[in-house]
Amino acid sequence: MTLDSKIPEGPLADKWSNYIASQKLVNPANKRKFKIMVVGTGLAGASAAATLGELGYNVEAFTFHDSPRRAHSIAAQGGINAAKNYQGDGDSIHRLFYDTVKGGDFRAREANVHRLAEVSLNIIDQMVAQGVPFAREYGGMLANRSFGGAQVSRTFYARGQTGQQLLLGAYQQLARQIGLGTVKLWNRVEMVDVVNIDGRCAGIVTRDLLTGEIQSHAANAVILATGGYGNVFYLSTNAMNCNVTAAWRA
Repeated sequence: MTLDSKIPEGPLADKWSNYIASQKLVNPANKRKFKIMVVGTGLAGASAAATLGELGYNVEAFTFHDSPRRAHSIAAQGGINAAKNYQGDGDSIHRLFYDTVKGGDFRAREANVHRLAEVSLNIIDQMVAQGVPFAREYGGMLANRSFGGAQVSRTFYARGQTGQQLLLGAYQQLARQIGLGTVKLWNRVEMVDVVNIDGRCAGIVTRDLLTGEIQSHAANAVILATGGYGNVFYLSTNAMNCNVTAAWRA
């Protein structure tokens, strides 16, 4: 079996930018006609579900926890890197891209890392808008520190509780969308399998952990954000779910 990364063609720095620019837009009046399922409600899943709900899509989010706040994202501590160059020390998207690839022992998919570096600027702005209390300088600017072998100071943090504050910010926005009715949350429900139709993921199969009931859910798009990447290590204190297997089956 060949693993296909689905990375678009073109120059490295422009692959994802060109791909996104070439995609068709959805009329705002039609967004409610599209159902999007988000599996996992950690930092990535909760943010995605809340944002899609805010954009007007019909969203359903699934978690096997009793609350999204139990996601393992809450255990992250150090901070989050973004190439905003607040310190004026010459930071750039390319420098963040290089540091990230190097920090991953040159094993990462470079086009995806470059896209991450590009959107890192917006991610910080989104987190601030969600109410995350990042550390600040005396004058009110967001503070930065050097972290993880980076060439410059680009790490945004909230003391030693960055993951907790990020998750709580994302959860607040998710709860807001649930209250508005744009997002439906399924608690204590785990994904068993994905539904493939003609090579396209068209939904998921779930099991209720309280009753054992098996259900199938159809969707126009499925986002897998179940985490579990600590499984690549022989020993890990991370929560052990498996997004890799889910993505491979999809």
